[in-house]
Amino acid sequence: MTEHIAIHDRPDGVRLIRLDRPEKKNALTGAMYDAMRDALAEADSSESIGAIVFAGAPGAFSAGNDLADFVAGARKPFTEAPALHFIRQLARTTTPMVAAVDGIAVGIGTTLTLHCDLVYASPAARFRMPFVELGLVPEAASSYLLPRRVGILKATELLLLSQPFDAEEVLRLGLVNAIAPSDLLLDHALAQAARLAALPPGAVAATRRLIRGNQAEVEAALEAEAVAFEARLRAPEAQEAFARFLGKSKAS
Repeated sequence: MTEHIAIHDRPDGVRLIRLDRPEKKNALTGAMYDAMRDALAEADSSESIGAIVFAGAPGAFSAGNDLADFVAGARKPFTEAPALHFIRQLARTTTPMVAAVDGIAVGIGTTLTLHCDLVYASPAARFRMPFVELGLVPEAASSYLLPRRVGILKATELLLLSQPFDAEEVLRLGLVNAIAPSDLLLDHALAQAARLAALPPGAVAATRRLIRGNQAEVEAALEAEAVAFEARLRAPEAQEAFARFLGKSKAS
C-alpha cells in the first residue's frame, strides 16, 4: 500500500493497481499519481509483469482529481505536477493495460481508459469529463484520442458539454469491451489480463504498436493539452470554478 494505491503482483504475471481511497471515491492526490506512475514504469522494466489492471475500491473507479490537493499543488508550474508526470508515463507505457471500471469515472477516471488495451465496466459505471465546466481543457491526449474513437460530434458533446454517459452508452460507443456484473468485474478483467500476459511478449508489443498507430501524434497532443491546461489553470474562470466547487464541498 502506497498513499491509497495498492499494488499486487500476481503469479500469472499481472500487476494489479488498485485505487483504494473509498472515503473520497478514489479522488487522486499527487502522491497517488506518483505511486501509479512508478508502478507503470516498474512494470515496463520487469520481465515478470506481462499486463497491468487498473481498478478502484468497489463502487467507485475514480472521482478524478482531489481538487483541494490539486489546487494546493497548482501554485507550482504545471510541468512539475504529478498528474502530468503520470499522464506522460501512461501514454508511453508498453506493458498492456486493462481497466475494470465500477461506479463513477470522472475526468482522469475516464481519460485513463483511453490508453488501456482492454476496458470492462460494471452496469453501475458512470463516465464524465467535466474539464470545461472547471474552466480547464481536456488532458491525457483525450482531445486527440476520443474523436478518433467516437467521431468529432460525439466527442464534442462529451468534452464540451461534459455529457455523462453510462455503461450501455460507453459499450455502444465502443469505449469498453464488455459489461460485467460488479461482483465479477475485477475477476473478468484479471482473467483477460492473464491471457495477455501469457502471450509471446514480442508479438504482443509489435501488435500493440500497430494497433495504436502514431505514438508521436498522441504525445504531441498530450503536450499541447498540457500547455493549454497550464494557461487555463491560471485564468480567472478556473479559479472561480475551483472556489465554487470547494465551497460546496465544505458546506456539505
